[in-house]
This record gives sequence, structure tokens and C-alpha cells, in this order.
Amino acid sequence: MAMLENIETPKDLKKLNTQDLVNLAQEIRQFILENVTLTGGHLASNLGVVEMTLALHYVYNSPVDKIIWDVGHQSYTHKILTSRKEQFSTLRQFGGLSGFPKRKESIHDIFETGHSSTSISAALGMAKARDLRKEDYHVIAVIGDGALTGGMAMEALNDAGRINSKMTIILNDNEMSIAPNVGALAAYLSRIRSNPRYKWFKKVVEQFLRKIPLAGGWLADKTEKIKNSFKYLLVPGVLFEELGFTYIGPVDGHDLPMLLRILNRVKQINGPALVHVVTQKGKGYPFSESNPAQYHGVPPFDIENGEEAKRREHASFSQTLGIHLTDLALSNPEIVAITAAMPDGTGLSCFQKKHPNRFFDVGIAEQHAVTFAAGLAVNGMRPVVAIYSTFLQRAYDQILHDVCRQNLPVIFAVDRAGLVGEDGDTHQGIFDISYLRHIPNLILMAPKNTEEMKYMLDYSLLMDGPVAIRYPKNSTAEDLPSSPLNNLKWEILIKGTDIVILAVGSMVETALQTEEILRKQGIRPTVINARIIKPLDYETLDQLIETHFKLWITMEDNIVEGGFGSSINEYAVIRNIGIRIKNIGVPNIFVEHGTIKELKESLHLNADSIAMQIIYETIGKETCFAEF
Repeated sequence: MAMLENIETPKDLKKLNTQDLVNLAQEIRQFILENVTLTGGHLASNLGVVEMTLALHYVYNSPVDKIIWDVGHQSYTHKILTSRKEQFSTLRQFGGLSGFPKRKESIHDIFETGHSSTSISAALGMAKARDLRKEDYHVIAVIGDGALTGGMAMEALNDAGRINSKMTIILNDNEMSIAPNVGALAAYLSRIRSNPRYKWFKKVVEQFLRKIPLAGGWLADKTEKIKNSFKYLLVPGVLFEELGFTYIGPVDGHDLPMLLRILNRVKQINGPALVHVVTQKGKGYPFSESNPAQYHGVPPFDIENGEEAKRREHASFSQTLGIHLTDLALSNPEIVAITAAMPDGTGLSCFQKKHPNRFFDVGIAEQHAVTFAAGLAVNGMRPVVAIYSTFLQRAYDQILHDVCRQNLPVIFAVDRAGLVGEDGDTHQGIFDISYLRHIPNLILMAPKNTEEMKYMLDYSLLMDGPVAIRYPKNSTAEDLPSSPLNNLKWEILIKGTDIVILAVGSMVETALQTEEILRKQGIRPTVINARIIKPLDYETLDQLIETHFKLWITMEDNIVEGGFGSSINEYAVIRNIGIRIKNIGVPNIFVEHGTIKELKESLHLNADSIAMQIIYETIGKETCFAEF
């Protein structure tokens, strides 16, 4: 990788000729592949944008010119070209490089992203700020065709055409978000990729009109209605043209010389422009080329065979949801499943294969997914909406207004709840208890393991109103037996005498580990699996008042503010009881990336740290600790 060794900043690119850039692209692709096999990360999306990223940094002058990456998981080449190549082995590692743009990492990371469909809005704001301040620089938003299905992106496109500020949108069209794209817009872009070029046809029409004796020139200049009729029939980018953009494309996103020529021309356009770039997701690595969805986000893997370095011993929560829901749907024709561009990630791909007519991938459109489910529920169906916790945030109003206000029987499968690890602060699912718990009519559950999640799904399908089941990415507490839900009652796992630990979800396993440590210190807790977060099990709580006066501990993988612990505090105030309560959970911060083990240790949410906190609360600071 002789050429890559000499690239420290985007300025170094400008010393290279076109063939040098082509060679450099191959070095970068190999560099990304070799590093992601060790660290894990977003592979296919980054392999697909190497040439496009090189062209952007060659033609534009970052950071004076502003390049905004939608979602940002495809920014690895950008990071390599902006002085972070030597740190790349720390990608997604605790204390290392983020897998997404981070302003604190580099002045070239203009805007932080992680959720999709935001780049055009941000770019338009920057362009307008530039105009108001009478400054001079280019603003470029890079957005995928999958992200373009998001309502926010369409809203921004509409506004950009109205404002008419100079800005450029690079539409990275690889026919995928994570799963293959769906919907009318995806079909429209597909037609663009396959249609003949409009400019050729327009030229032939004009030449024909001008050859008509006497009136030919007048016809060619004045019959806009005729030409627009042809335009609506054949022009590739008429949708974008009608929104006020100058449309260029489709362009081969792996043809560097062509990309350079086109971007240099686009710089001269005074107004909003959209460059439609067609790329191959996973380009350069056969396994990711043939299966880009599987290699969208990967753990460390063997570069020779593409297989994961470590195999999971237990089925994940996502896999369990998909298998169990598929089985339930065999005998219940009213069950339908909905996801927002993530059938594999949410485990619903098996449901899709078995019940294709009852599976709906709505694209990156979480708000639509929820209200669509509400419409299905009104007409007698039993929709299960599987969306990651961090993305469900985007549909808060639809959950509250369209589902819960009408008390509709929609089940929310809240995947990736709690700490998710290496994807970092944009993806941690640590807010869902706080933004769901206060909504009227909604029942909120958290299983301790996959077997209990199946019982919760069974129970939820019998309910007449909305239910949310939150669960983490990885399986937990699989060695513990589980029992069916009994009128939304909690589960007493261990009966003690001194204090009570109320734990939810993945923290049940941590609570049991903590109990072992405390027992060695002479403290005998009662450990309760508070599997129903809302409504609280008041009967059990009232019994605890009589038997555990010393200290109550709440444990959750949600932020403390507004979480499960807050509901116990509210109960204590209402009951006017004098019991000390300590809430243990995620502090009110955005949690950076790292393994879940590392994050729990840093946040003092591991068993050893929690045991120390409890011992301090019960015995005192000067206690001599036995060896844990």
C-alpha cells in the first residue's frame, strides 16, 4: 500500500493524477477489508463508496467545503483520508475511533450522524447560513437511496427546491439500505438506472422541429408543452427536476475519471443539484458482493471464508422473535409483521419467507410503520412492529397519538434495547423505558431471557391494547427457567431477608451475579425479576413494604431519569413509605462505543461495581471487603 502511506490529508490527493487515484482506491478497499475483519464494523457500505469518496475529497476542499454523510456508517474512506488512518485499528473499540462521523474526532466531520435521512436538512441549513453570512463554500450531502425513503429526506428535498440555495446532493444508489430497498421511490430509481438518456431524445426532437419550414424555429423555442410531455415520459430525473434540482445521472460510481469530470461541472451550478451515483454495495470482496445485507454490519470475521470469528451459543432475542412469531402465525391468520428496512436484523426474515403476504418491510420509515400498524389493527389484524430501540425514537408521536391514544392492539418488539456496544451513542437503546413508560394504555415488558420473551409474545397477542416488549441484542440468563406470565405478575427469583433488588431485562442476570457477591459479605437480598415495567406489580410491592425495610435497589439498562427506578420512586412517594431506594442505571449521558462489558464497567453497571455500591449503602464506607 505504497500510495496510501503518503496520504495524510485530502490535500495530498491533489498531487495525484487520475490513474494514481484509481490505484489508491484499490489500496483503500483492501485496507478497509483487512481492518474490519479484526474490529468488525460496516463493511459492504464502505466498500461501495471508495471511488466516490476519493472524488469528493479530490474536487472539493474539506473542511472549508462541507461534506455531510447521511447515516455515516459509510464514512470509513473519509476517515482514512482525513488523518485517521493510523488510528484505524481502534475502529469501534473502547476509546478508539467511532464507526460514525464525530466532530470531536476531526474538523472534517462537519455533522454527526447515525440515524438516516438527516443529511439534506443539515446541508440545507448550512447552505442557508452560508448565504446569510455572505460566505463562499460548497455544501455537499451524501445520501443513500434507502435513506431517501425516509420522510425527513423528502421534506428536506421539497424545502431545498423552494429555498434554492446552492448545494449538492450525492444520491448513492446501491439499491439497498440494509435490506433491498422497497417502495415506489426504489422502483422509480430502478427505472432511472435502466431508461435511455433523455438528452439524446431531446436533441433529436429539437432537430426535427427546426427542420419544419417557416415555423420550425418558432416551434422549437416555444412549444414547451410538447417538450415537457416528452420530458415527463422519458427524462430520468423528472421528480428531482420538478422539485427544483438540476439532475445529473445516473453516473457509474466506480468510474473515477467520470466522477471527477462531473463533480467539477456540478461545482459551477448556482442552485440545488442532485448527482445520481450508482454503486455496488460490497464491491471488491466476493462474499459481500454476493450478500451485501449479511455483510452490512459484521463482527470480526475470517477474511478467507467470510465466517464470523465467534459463533453464538444461544439464539439471539431477534432470532427467537422471528422463529416464534412465524410459528404462531401458522395458527393465527391475523398476525402480521412489520419492519423498517431490517428484516434480517430484527429476525423477521424467516417470517417473510413463510408468510410473505403478511410481512411488510416499509423501508426506512419508522413513523409510517407505526401508523400503518395502527391501520391494520383497526381492521382486525394483530400487527407486530419490530424496530430497534434507537430508531423507534423517531416514531414517538405515532406510538402515542395513533396507537396508544386509540388503545389499539399493536405489539412493539423493541429490539437492541439497552447498551448495544460498538455502534456507539447514536445506537444505544437506553431511552426507551423513559419515552414509553409514561404513555397511557401501553403495557411495557422486559424479558430476562429468550424463553420468557416467547411467553410475553403469547400473552401480548391476547391483549386488547398496545404492548411493548424490549430486549437486548444478545441472549441473557439462558440457564434460568422461565414461566408463563400470570396476570402481569413479577417473578421472585431469590428470597432474602435484608434488602430487595428489583431488576429488569438484561440486568436480571447482573442482579443474580451481584447477589452472589453480597451473600459472601453477609447480605442476603431478595432478587425480583420485575419483568413487567408498566404497570407495576403493586401487590408484590405492597408485600415488600412489610418485609424489606432497609433498602430497595432498582437495576436497569436505561437512563435513570424517567426509567424503571423512577416508577418505584413514584410508588414510594404515593404510598408515603420511608424506605431508602437506590436507582442503578445509565447516567444521563450519551454513551460512547465499546464492548458491552467495557461499557458496563465504565458506567459501574457490572456486578462488582453494583455490589460495592450496595455494601456502601448498607454497611458503610469503612467496610473491609472480602475477596469477591
